[in-house]
Amino acid sequence: MSPLLTALWPLFALIVGGYLLRRLNFPGEAFWPAAERLNYFLLFPALLFSSLASAPLDNPALPRLALAVLLGLGVGWAGLLLLRRLRGWPAARFGAFTQGLLRFNTYLGLAAIGSLFGSAGLTLAALMLALMVPAVNLMSVWALTAERGTSLRALLLPVLKNPLILACLAGALVNLAGFGLGGGVDRLLGLLAAASLPLGLLCVGAALRPRELAGELAALGWNCALRLLGMPLLAYAVARALHLPALESSVLVLFFALPTAPTAYVLTRQLGGDSQLMAALITLQTLLAALSLPLLLALLG
Repeated sequence: MSPLLTALWPLFALIVGGYLLRRLNFPGEAFWPAAERLNYFLLFPALLFSSLASAPLDNPALPRLALAVLLGLGVGWAGLLLLRRLRGWPAARFGAFTQGLLRFNTYLGLAAIGSLFGSAGLTLAALMLALMVPAVNLMSVWALTAERGTSLRALLLPVLKNPLILACLAGALVNLAGFGLGGGVDRLLGLLAAASLPLGLLCVGAALRPRELAGELAALGWNCALRLLGMPLLAYAVARALHLPALESSVLVLFFALPTAPTAYVLTRQLGGDSQLMAALITLQTLLAALSLPLLLALLG
């Protein structure tokens, strides 16, 4: 078995395991929402904080990596706005399509990067998340509320309250201030971080809804193709144009090749979007990513 498949198949095995556990009603329906909250508010922020607190922020490739992230997201967003104008999508559908194209499954991404590239890859991924999470959240909220008009406060509040963004900011500040993570703090954060990714992948599987895949086949097809193939190819072109080093290029392409985030379903329901379409996009992209990710990384590697 190739090293790439060796690194990736256990991640998808955990996703399948989460789906089967929920179907078997083990350990109970109330477990999964509680597990998602624990991961989202505690375990996952611990991983991001510890990665950024010890990250080499003087890496000369970081400004180009940041530019590559913003260029990739910007081109994708511009394309969505053009399609919305041409197709006349209501905000409910536009918000689902936006999240299907621009959001990414952070749990799967960090687990894959950790398996493939180790701590150096995780550090770069945490730096990318500090840029991508607020940008994608702003785009998603605006897309879902485009017809109603949204105040600046309503746009920024979900971003400023996001625990992942707060963890990234705190980790960067600790790093820049020169504080260490001694006295066992690094060990505590490491234990919390180690629990985050397997639990997150199980929750991804538990959130899958195969029954939502009926109908909307054309919409699901083009959105999945653009997310899983078009966006990573765009990221690869941007990385080549900016002459990013090999590791930075690989991490960038992998993040742009990830399926959309399960949390997009919650945001879509909260803001009155097409939650059935969003659930179908999450499910189909996650299933197809088991094929597209190894294939794409092998071709670009």
